[in-house]
Amino acid sequence: MERRSRDRPASRGFMNRNWTRADIPDLSQKVVVITGANGGLGPASARALADKGATVILACRNEQKATVALESLQRERSDAKVHALPLDNASLDSVRAFADLFRKRYDRLDILLNNAGVMAIPRALTVDRFEMQFGVNHLAHFALTSMLLGIITRTPGARIHNVTSSASFTGDIDFDDPMGETQYGRWKAYGQSKLANVLFTFELQRRLRIASHDTIVNTSHPGLVLGNLQANSVAQSGTTLEAWGYRLMRPILAQDIRTGVLPMLFGMAAPEARGGVLYGPRWFNLHGRPAEKRPPRAALDLQARARLWALSETLTGVQYGLPSNG
Repeated sequence: MERRSRDRPASRGFMNRNWTRADIPDLSQKVVVITGANGGLGPASARALADKGATVILACRNEQKATVALESLQRERSDAKVHALPLDNASLDSVRAFADLFRKRYDRLDILLNNAGVMAIPRALTVDRFEMQFGVNHLAHFALTSMLLGIITRTPGARIHNVTSSASFTGDIDFDDPMGETQYGRWKAYGQSKLANVLFTFELQRRLRIASHDTIVNTSHPGLVLGNLQANSVAQSGTTLEAWGYRLMRPILAQDIRTGVLPMLFGMAAPEARGGVLYGPRWFNLHGRPAEKRPPRAALDLQARARLWALSETLTGVQYGLPSNG
């Protein structure tokens, strides 16, 4: 029988139903790291936080695209405090190098946005021989968060926000074959990685709470936002049928990036945002202003969360050192 988590409040917190980026408070003393900041939701979130005065570090794999994103933000706002540092989620060495460089340059981290990701691609391996989607979307962020946790927990009221997907609701963690070596499905692997984001969020929040840290950890999904993830998926998979499907869905079900980014902005910056919560679009998990959403059932399974945590520490070689019981 599965053990269900009881560390989350049963009732939902108050939320402004009309919350927008204009409601983000002043962030002029805050330092923010955004992984995957050169495309899709990354630049949109960076722009919104920089507009409120935050110092934003764009953590990007592609140096050329990072430069383009950086220059675009600086053209829009000449006083924007935006910097770029290299980070390739497909390499744990790159994750370690980024964490070391960040700690040398900064003495606080108010918001860590784990946003980088790949979606529904043919089976490939990271530098460390992890299945690409599980490695990039989950394991790299699990490792990065561990490496930056000391500076995060020393920063009063810091937040960690993990970007998931509505694919998490149909995902399943295959503990017997997490790398898809026996049987691989690109959408199955994507759902697994996005469910892992939610399990990681809830378990990290639980352990931080036991350790009496005031750090908030939450997660969100943007609804149906069609952008670089879908384009990359189609390009790598050669799926003409899916490409047509996205074209048909765009005018009917999809929302633009400015709206899709709102759930993550709320989780990162809204004073009323809570830890251990999934945020998403209000209407049918597809579009609308941000709202607190019911998480995937598996996210409340303490045994599954503990098992994923142990697997992730083993694969990445990191140790959080946080208490698991209390």
